[in-house]
Amino acid sequence: MLLLKEMVMVIDIKDRVKCAALQGKIVTAYDAALLINPNDKVGISGFTPSGYAKAVPLALAERMEKEPFKIDLWTGASVGDEADGALTRANGINRRFPYQTNGDTRKALNSGAVKYIDMHLSTMAQNVRYGFFGDLDVAIVEVCQINEDGSLVPTTSVGNSPTFVSQAKKVIVEVNVSQPLSLVGMHDIYEPLDPPHRKPIPLETPGDRIGTEAIPCDPSKIVAVVPCDVPDTTRPLAPIDDDAKAMSQHLIKFFEQEIAEGRLPKNLLPLQSGVGSVANAVISGLAKGPFTDLSIYTEVIQDGMFDLIDAGKVTVCSGTALSPSPDGLKRFYANIDEYRKKIILRPQEISNNPGIARRIGVIAMNTAIEFDIFGNVNSTHIMGSKMMNGVGGSGDFARSAYLTIFCTNSVAKNGDISSIVPYVSHVDHPEHDTMIFCTEQGVADCRGLSPVERARLIIEKCAHPDYKPMLTEYLEKALAATKNAHTPMLLDEALSWHKRFTETGSMKK
Repeated sequence: MLLLKEMVMVIDIKDRVKCAALQGKIVTAYDAALLINPNDKVGISGFTPSGYAKAVPLALAERMEKEPFKIDLWTGASVGDEADGALTRANGINRRFPYQTNGDTRKALNSGAVKYIDMHLSTMAQNVRYGFFGDLDVAIVEVCQINEDGSLVPTTSVGNSPTFVSQAKKVIVEVNVSQPLSLVGMHDIYEPLDPPHRKPIPLETPGDRIGTEAIPCDPSKIVAVVPCDVPDTTRPLAPIDDDAKAMSQHLIKFFEQEIAEGRLPKNLLPLQSGVGSVANAVISGLAKGPFTDLSIYTEVIQDGMFDLIDAGKVTVCSGTALSPSPDGLKRFYANIDEYRKKIILRPQEISNNPGIARRIGVIAMNTAIEFDIFGNVNSTHIMGSKMMNGVGGSGDFARSAYLTIFCTNSVAKNGDISSIVPYVSHVDHPEHDTMIFCTEQGVADCRGLSPVERARLIIEKCAHPDYKPMLTEYLEKALAATKNAHTPMLLDEALSWHKRFTETGSMKK
């Protein structure tokens, strides 16, 4: 990897910059960073640690160390340490949204040093266009190629880049030579019009292509073109353990029953899976299942999706970002000519669009931190207060999916935390948006059940044996105290399990 100061002198990107008007704008990352002013609102490419701007954020952080100032940082979702981490450590972020996973950034936002706004990922682009957050000053976008007309070919993610490019006053482009030109043609860029001019999004199946292969951009908006050779730094995934295998098997049996009941076709419906090790493990398990001709309509494409493609079980895989493990990324690059036949990368307001999810009947499988006996889900906060990452795209799909499934291990912290509690410490997905719950213990299908019926089934099917008696005791006590109320709750005890953990280190009595 080259030093930032050396990149423009050593990395030849002229063959990737096909727009003649931009050849004279090739500069160092340091020179590009000088074009960003204090208090600017800066949108950068990236969705998960894939396709994110790297060289300019690193140079900007170095500048902030010498000349303290802050910016507002907007992204697609989480980005790599070269952006979130470096800028946080330079004390250079004032306001950050819509999603993050960086350890330093998490500490900063939980200490109040960074103002963090968590939001549904499908809403970010249109909110930028609506002007809800003010004018976007600068867009920094990673590409593998700039076309003759100035249009930009993204790399391993699309995210919010099309809207950042269209709305920014000035655009800085990082041409990353570590990203292969084989990515050209994998993208489908479509940016909706805004009300009152918006038209129906003309996508009817996951394999439809409705846009262009590159992001439209007026070359006159591009103020700098920066060479870069820094690869994506993706996160490792936890090994697929027995609990994850059990969850996969429970869901396979559930899907088989749905097929037998005539509620699903034999090839299921388009699958969506959230980010992380549990979600990846569940998808990977389907590769050994009986289902074929599967389609994927999701936000992130992880190793498990590659397993499905390699097993010959996927017809198309649509998402907004490639988010594999480091080994999975090598696997993707090594087989890119085959994977590109199946994979389409779209803007996140299309990949996560609730209207499309409702229309095509997505099966949404996402991960919970905890859920309660009535079906409320916490996806974001530890013990109600400390932000973990963010709601991500789970809410985009949960309310609109044909089937909404939330998965988690039944316990955490070596059994000292029950993931099924009397009442969640933070609500991201209310009971109205949830249907099916899965842990290694089993599956609770809560469709058509009243709150008390839900509670009994969730305790029976999903709770760990160590906590079942405690949950049952709470429910019966609440029923008695409220005289069989519709949603029986003991206000003084509803969060007592979390309180007990913070005081003793365990939820157990």
